[in-house]
Amino acid sequence: MGSGNRVEMLGLTDARRRAAQCGIPEAIAELSIFRIALHQPSVAMALNGLLEALLWTGDLDARLRELIIMRIGWVTGSVYEWTQHWRLARMLDVSERDLLAVRDWQNANHFGDAERAVLAATDETLRDGTISDGTWAVCRDALQADPGLLVELVAAIGNWRLFSALLRSLDVPLEDGVDEWPPDGVRPS
Repeated sequence: MGSGNRVEMLGLTDARRRAAQCGIPEAIAELSIFRIALHQPSVAMALNGLLEALLWTGDLDARLRELIIMRIGWVTGSVYEWTQHWRLARMLDVSERDLLAVRDWQNANHFGDAERAVLAATDETLRDGTISDGTWAVCRDALQADPGLLVELVAAIGNWRLFSALLRSLDVPLEDGVDEWPPDGVRPS
């Protein structure tokens, strides 16, 4: 992370007050990213809406979603994204083996077609800003040609790509007492 303090975090009381005015749950308001985003309530509301749609009410398999997020965190060097979603993914019973494998997923022989498809789509989007026709076809097959899941896949990749840019550009600090780059402290090179 950089030098920090690009945008000062709101105090917890102020963040909770602003979040309540926006209909954002208190637990979300306590996260460092929202203690910064709540300086602009309309942006914080939009970010919360995306998270709510993709994390809690979406239909994309949670394991696939978390693998996508972890890959984005790794490739972009977003310590906050990696660290937050390490904890969430583990709570969702995504194995440590799978999470660590996103660092070099092309050589992870235990991943199946669905995992390989969404991770390829993630890498292509990060590199090229789009998913190639060939990878799209593989994703379509992996997601049973469900248009809703395909839209959600693209939205998930785009959302956490956005979050990575926000987290890194705003130099959002980890919450107190949280170790970076779990489980082993290894960071991208």
